[in-house]
Amino acid sequence: QVQLVESGGGLVQAGGSLRLSCAASGRTSTGYAMGWFRQAPGKEREFVAAISWNSGRLYYADSVKGRFTISRDNAKNTVYLRMNSLKPEDTAVYYCKYAGAWGQGTQVTVSS
Repeated sequence: QVQLVESGGGLVQAGGSLRLSCAASGRTSTGYAMGWFRQAPGKEREFVAAISWNSGRLYYADSVKGRFTISRDNAKNTVYLRMNSLKPEDTAVYYCKYAGAWGQGTQVTVSS
C-alpha cells in the first residue's frame, strides 16, 4: 500500500508562486506516473500535471502550461509542483495521485 503526503499549499496573491510537495512511502514502484489533480468548490476534480517515474515524460493541462512545472526527486520518492503566475481560478484543493492512491489534499487559495 502507498501513502502520500502533500504539503506546500497556502494563501497567495494573484501573480504569486507556491511549490507543492508530495512524498510517497510504502510499496512504491517506478512503474507508475505521479500526478497532481485539483478540485475547486462545486467543480469536478481535474487533472493538472503528471510525470512518469521511468521516462520523466511530463504532462500538463492546457490551463497550466507555461505556468506550472512538475518535477521529481527519485531518491526522496517526492514529486513537486511549482506554480508560478497564479490566478484566482487556480484556487482549489490540490491532490497527489500515485499507483491508485490519493493524498489528503492541500488547499491553495489565490486572492485577486
